[in-house]
Amino acid sequence: MRCLVVADLHYSLPQLDWLVSAAPQFDLVIFAGDALDIGSMVDFRAQIVVVKKYLALIAAQTRVILCSGNHDLDERNAEGEKISRWISEVRELGIACDGDNLTIGDTLFTVCPWWDGPLVKQRIADQLRDASLNHPRRWIWAHHAPPANSPTSWGGKRFFGDVELVQWVMQYQPSMVISGHVHQSPFIRDGSWFDRLGQTWVFNAGKQPGRPPTHIVLDLDADKAFWLAAGETQWIDLDAPLKRPASYIEEPPDWLTSLGRIADPSLARPRAAAG
Repeated sequence: MRCLVVADLHYSLPQLDWLVSAAPQFDLVIFAGDALDIGSMVDFRAQIVVVKKYLALIAAQTRVILCSGNHDLDERNAEGEKISRWISEVRELGIACDGDNLTIGDTLFTVCPWWDGPLVKQRIADQLRDASLNHPRRWIWAHHAPPANSPTSWGGKRFFGDVELVQWVMQYQPSMVISGHVHQSPFIRDGSWFDRLGQTWVFNAGKQPGRPPTHIVLDLDADKAFWLAAGETQWIDLDAPLKRPASYIEEPPDWLTSLGRIADPSLARPRAAAG
């Protein structure tokens, strides 16, 4: 199984176009939060409509997981905690989203919401507890915020990670945690796109402008993870201990070469995604 991992696209239409073009080459697309942009001049409701159209296009081609990020919150629950109501609606498209568990072969994917208060945090704790009772060999979480005090959450002056996530990871030791949130971590000194807590690999692709977005490819059959950014192509061996720096890709696999041949979406934008 080969998984394409992105996060923090923040309503970048060229990057969403690229994602639609790339999706058919993967068994699963994991979108680790912040599909929307609360700082955009585009009305939030309009962003939701457009992003849902893109998600429908992607879901028609492959499996999709989407967890909420802090930019995706569009409502408050009865207790006043911020939630992402619209993300729960993409379940109608066959997309696994906040609160869901998806099993593919020997892998369980657990999709965690962004938590803004004690009630949603407790729901995540309950979700992880229940999933831990009978999960297959490989267990992967999608959780927008990376763990605290990790290179994947380093912002240059301080860490921006989730302390609770560290505790959950150390308690359950999942195979991987897929995050985003801290855009600059992979590109700055003492930051990184990968880390390991005990036996758990942690990933954060980071964010760059333009097309394509920074992304990670998890080749679960080969036990390798690849990070692809502007001018950067790196990989790590998931069967090996944590080692820095990552290796540079010297012999690109066929799928990576194919990604480089994806047509420029500005020349052929999917009609259903426009407007």
